[in-house]
Amino acid sequence: MNLALFDLDNTLLSCDSDFEWAQFLIDKGGVDPETHAAKNDFFYAQYRAGTLDIHEFLDFQLYPLSRHLRAQLDDWHREFMAERILPAIGVPARALVRRHLDGGDLCALVTATNSFVTGPICLEIGLTHLIATIPAQENGQFTGKVRGQPAFREGKIARVEAWLESLGFWWGSFERTWFYSDSINDLPLLLRVSDPVAVDPDEALSTHARHAGWAALTLRER
Repeated sequence: MNLALFDLDNTLLSCDSDFEWAQFLIDKGGVDPETHAAKNDFFYAQYRAGTLDIHEFLDFQLYPLSRHLRAQLDDWHREFMAERILPAIGVPARALVRRHLDGGDLCALVTATNSFVTGPICLEIGLTHLIATIPAQENGQFTGKVRGQPAFREGKIARVEAWLESLGFWWGSFERTWFYSDSINDLPLLLRVSDPVAVDPDEALSTHARHAGWAALTLRER
């Protein structure tokens, strides 16, 4: 048996769902447009540079979920999927996931973006296992806080290992292990698998992958 892990933002998606969700909330009037837009740009620049403070970011990212009723958030998310996400899932990305599934591999989406945003995206792509940052809830309403360890940088390894353990597996259970990612932030997990793949990588990851002799591919439709 083999294991295939997929990053989401700018990997299987041609956009960043975290960033786009924040922009969507601005457009819907769900957050203050001026302050939220500036902070969204600020944190996204930090992420791209590999300098993001994940806990500071999560305070920003998860707080808006606590300000609205769950029914309203769910309605907005359906609109968000149709407008922002479906156009960003290309045929090559769907084909890559399908190839691993058809090959009998155990597959999971592994993303730092919270599970409220990414759960429906995961299912749309054809995956049933999601390892994501978990927004805490009480009676179905979000609290604005994170539950457990964020799935970010080294946290992705810890969360993947906990998931594998829950299924009765560990790294040694698999002949080959893949992780597909675009970001230098995912270097820890890329170094952990047998087959790291740089997908439309950022400059830092592209340089590392080239020197390391890693496989690289594009999932962008021409």
